[in-house]
Formats: sequence, C-alpha cells, structure tokens
Amino acid sequence: MNPKKIVVAYSGGLDTSVMVKWLSDKYDAEIIAVTGDLGQKSELIGLEEKAIKTGASKVHVVDLKEEFIKEYAYRALKAGALYENEYPMGCSIGRPLLAKMLVDVALKEGADTVAHGATGKGNDQVRFEVGIQALAPHLNILAPLRTWEFKTREQEIEYAKEHNIPVQATKDSPYSIDENLFGISVECGILEDPTVAPPADAYQITTNPKDAPDEAERIVISFEKGIPVALNGVTKSPVDLVVELNDLGSKHGIGRLDIIENRVVGIKSREIYEAPAATILHKGHNELEKLVMDKDTFRYKQGVSNQVANMIYDGLWFTPLFNSLLAFVDSTQEYISGNVKVELYKGTLKVLSRDSEFSLYNEDLATYSDGDKFDHGSSIGFIHLYGLPFKTLTEVRNK
Repeated sequence: MNPKKIVVAYSGGLDTSVMVKWLSDKYDAEIIAVTGDLGQKSELIGLEEKAIKTGASKVHVVDLKEEFIKEYAYRALKAGALYENEYPMGCSIGRPLLAKMLVDVALKEGADTVAHGATGKGNDQVRFEVGIQALAPHLNILAPLRTWEFKTREQEIEYAKEHNIPVQATKDSPYSIDENLFGISVECGILEDPTVAPPADAYQITTNPKDAPDEAERIVISFEKGIPVALNGVTKSPVDLVVELNDLGSKHGIGRLDIIENRVVGIKSREIYEAPAATILHKGHNELEKLVMDKDTFRYKQGVSNQVANMIYDGLWFTPLFNSLLAFVDSTQEYISGNVKVELYKGTLKVLSRDSEFSLYNEDLATYSDGDKFDHGSSIGFIHLYGLPFKTLTEVRNK
C-alpha cells in the first residue's frame, strides 16, 4: 500500500497521538486528523495543536453530539439494547457514527486511505472497518496498532516522551479511557486482573456511592414514542437532557459497571463503565414499556433487544438486518409515551411511579378489593384448554 492522503481517526489519547507521528514518519502521505465530538471533555483541549505538532497537516473537529444522541443513542434506547443484559454500550454506539464521519471527511478531502487506532484484539477494529467497508468499499484501511513495533502501552508512552507528544496516560496510571455523552469506558492497567477490585482512580465522573448525598433525589422523566423529551416537567433537547441526567446520576453514584464481557474476537475482557444517564434512561424506558406494551410484543421484543445489542456491539450497524430490526422497534414505540418517576440514592435506582394515557393496567381487573370486576369463573375453562396438550401428552406416554 502506498497511500497519498490518510484520514486518521484521532482522539488525542495515547494510541492515536503516537499513531499520527508514526504514520507521518512511515508514509510519504498527507495526514489529516479527524475527531468526532461526542461529548468527551478533557481530550478536546489542545487537540488540534497537538495533532499538527505530531505530523498532521490539517485537523477536523466535527460536532456530532446532537446526531449521536438523537440518531444513535436514542435508537439503541428505544430498542432496549443492553449488551449481555447489562452494558448500555456508549462506546459501541459511537463507533458507527465515527466510521461514517471518517468516510464523509475522506470523500470531502479526496483521501484514498483511512486509519484507526484500534488494536488487533479489540472490538473497535471490527466496528470501524465493517462500517467503512459498508459505506465506502473503495477506501483503503490502515490499522497501525496491529502491525507496528510497540508491544505494550508502556512502550508507546516511552515513544511519546521521546517525541515530545503530550499524553494523559502514565506508567503509574496506564488506563485507556474512552468518553462520550452516553458513557465512559476504562480498561488496561490493574483492571486487567479480574480478581482485583477497581481502584478509586479508575472511576472518572461518578461519586463513590458511600460518599454520595445522604438525601435521596426524585426525578420525573417524560417520554414520547419511546424518546425522552422532558425532565421534571421541563422540555429538554436530547443533549441537554443527557448532560443533566449524567450530572444527577454521577452525584448519586448511579451507573457504575464492572463487567466481564465477550469481545467480538472471541476473548473475554474486563472493563469499567460509567453510564449514569444511560442507566437511568434504560430503566425508565423499560418500565414504561411494561405498562403500555401488550404481552406478546413485549416478550418478542426482548429477543429483538438482545439481537440489536449484539449487532451494535459486533459492529453491524450499517447492515440490512439491523435496519429491519430497528424498523420493527420503531413500530413498537408508537404508544410508549408517559412519565416515570425514579429515586436516586447512593448508587441505587428505584422506580417510584409510572403513568401513561396508553397504560394497559386496569385497576378494576387487577384489584383484589371489592371493586374487582375480573370474571374468576372464566379461568376454569381457560386453564383446562391451556393445560390440555400437556395433560394429553402425559396420559399417552404413561400408557
């Protein structure tokens, strides 16, 4: 491969900071650094200047926050997509949007190659490359971390020092941190030992639940067609609502996750996640679905939710099946409108109430008080027919 113009997915972290310098030395090509602003904070500070100093000729910083929440995070939320029933996938959800951004900039700049900083055993290499192939199959793809001479993050840190590349990672705190509005992921260092509890410095934004306020806080989230639209009765933009929920959840220690997960490439990994807003929104959304959705659709959607989560995690956002599954999800959200009140207290999230004009809960049928209008006698025939196949099966097999 002899690239002439390379568009680099640039975060400003250790790997991509080293990668820009490494690419500029290895290839006689123009290096264009591209950063998607998904709500990360510290890494954006001085990012353009650092990229230029380390070999980039141009830097694009693209504000993707609103698109990220509206078109990616909220679509996953409506699907109820929690990877392995736990992880809300802030990192995973952001990758297809970043792949799309890389393609858009590469086409605009007339580049022939894109490069990313994912490792040979990470999930992101799959997410970036499958996304790029689906959107622009003519582009070449470079993944330096799969081929370069550095075998450890410590060696990268030494290289960064030698070339005066400022990075946050140190030998004492070698965490790899990925941040966006829908969550923070933290890996590497001592976290690679699953027998060791996460050190206090592994958590970036959430208060230790033991140190959270002694007084609980109650909030009301309003949904329209599966999408959160208001907090405590005040209409909010998608970004503002998520930012405020992150602040509230972080204060009360909500959204800390310590997970052993199955990576795309077949190995298990241990990562720490902080997802206050995502945790609160998924809980509220699921609670509203229980109130409004009929039993058969709710049960069927549980399987779809799992499939959607697996496809997002596995980098299959831009695929026909994924689009079809999300079309089904959208059809299920037509009546998922209402309010959910939750209580935040020392790392716990408790649902206090839920209401909707489309609620299928009928107190006259559910009550055990004098107002009970359920026809108890009709259960006799129902149970007889419901159990008849199994009664017949046993009778036949016992002959």
